[in-house]
Amino acid sequence: MNLRHQWPVLPIVAGLASGLLTGCGTENGATGADGSDVVVGMSDDVLATDPASGYDPGSWLLFNNVFQSLLSFPKGATEPQPDAAESCAFSGTGTKVYTCTLRDGLKFSNGDPLTSKDVKFSFDRMLRINDPDGPAVMFPTLEKVTTPDEKTVVFRLNTADATFPSKIASGAGSIVDHRSYDANGLREDGEAVGSGPYKLDSFGNDRAVFSVNEHYAGTAEPQNSGVTLEFFHGDQKALKEALQDAEVDIAYRGLTARAIADIEEADRGTGGIEVVEGSSAEVQHLVFNMDDPVAGKLGVRRAIAHLIDRDALIRDVHEGTATPLYSIVPAGVAGHNTAFFDTYGARPSRAKAAAALEEEGISGKVELTLWSTPSRYGPATDQELEAIAGQLNASGLFDADVKSVPFAQYEKDIAAGTYGVYVKGWVPDYPDADNFTGPFFGEGNVLGNNYDNGTITESLLPRTAAQGDRAATDKDFGRIQDIVAEDVPVLPVWQAKQYAVVQDGVYGLEYCLDASTVFRFWELSKS
Repeated sequence: MNLRHQWPVLPIVAGLASGLLTGCGTENGATGADGSDVVVGMSDDVLATDPASGYDPGSWLLFNNVFQSLLSFPKGATEPQPDAAESCAFSGTGTKVYTCTLRDGLKFSNGDPLTSKDVKFSFDRMLRINDPDGPAVMFPTLEKVTTPDEKTVVFRLNTADATFPSKIASGAGSIVDHRSYDANGLREDGEAVGSGPYKLDSFGNDRAVFSVNEHYAGTAEPQNSGVTLEFFHGDQKALKEALQDAEVDIAYRGLTARAIADIEEADRGTGGIEVVEGSSAEVQHLVFNMDDPVAGKLGVRRAIAHLIDRDALIRDVHEGTATPLYSIVPAGVAGHNTAFFDTYGARPSRAKAAAALEEEGISGKVELTLWSTPSRYGPATDQELEAIAGQLNASGLFDADVKSVPFAQYEKDIAAGTYGVYVKGWVPDYPDADNFTGPFFGEGNVLGNNYDNGTITESLLPRTAAQGDRAATDKDFGRIQDIVAEDVPVLPVWQAKQYAVVQDGVYGLEYCLDASTVFRFWELSKS
């Protein structure tokens, strides 16, 4: 999609800090499974069943369970491991040729054999279609795919890219049956043919039904006989009622902190519902348009950085369902530092904010509009920006207000450069610091804020991309984070926690909520 990344929806399932049960069902998950179907309710929609198109959390949830990739992320891991492949490795001395050998006996859910021809077809097709809502944008370095034999796939890259294995381990690496998909167009019949642990039995506006794929040959071991996804289209009240009425076993996405508090209060003493917390690498930032006459001034951006009170936002708006974020690379991802904490501190400072404005030559109140969109990045986004505006105004240095517009208009206005300050959320494609830097600050970056730093784009990003030893990139990623804290093209606000609310006797959720963002159907079970 011409290097324009679709910003996915942040998970908006939330729980309260009190009463959380991390790792619910760990002790009994293996013995509690009885092969029952599991019903999962979520407020997100699945926007595509064709991997050449979908680039949103709902669609990738489907892809990760219906399709195989050559590599995948095991539960709790951030390094990809072989899945449809028996082995994969870079060839020679660089990271420009990547070769994979397929497992024996791979088949699609329709019984067709899966060979290297299907892998090449899948990548060639995705890049050829280049759907604006698809993942082709993740592969600007992929030059050619060749297949020396039925089990071997060779990827030739035009630039060294050590993160290529993580990219193909994501939903973007889904392998489709070349006999069942048009090489030049998207499949639009709501069906899917993959080789993953589940097959898609039916897909409609309100639900998708999955059963175990009898032809699957891979590492997953399903603990249920099938999964049904119920879509609530953003209706939090309906999802809450469905959970309370035991119409769904799991509420994965869409409940606010207040809704969960109500559920816990109604359930008090019965033990029928539990809240499971997991880790997450999803983040939210304020973004500054560097060409804006107000937000484009460094002193204004630094003053805002000195005044924002993340702890208050987490406490008062998000009720403990996120953690303060002090850098563009979140905690838990290798290379993370605390550049904004080190530069601006954790506590607001009016004096330092005033000094930043004075250095910019600004003496009067700064008039500023913070732009929001009501639900794309969580149900409390508007309230959060109202709280930030309140913090700025309380300093006496700003006259800030908030305007919220529907997402479709919001995206158009950002592309047109209409906004000076706006909010963006980010769900990682893969858990590597590259995915929190390259898409934001590299060529054709997705922020739309006209920021360009030559040190980042011409030196640091290419060097980190070429480094096969990811631990050796920490210094360069640290430098990127420090530069961003100095320039403030974005202001990190919070890092999400992941929550699911489950009925008693449902197990395995702790294996579905980690930094890889892979929701693993096969780990779910019911007693």
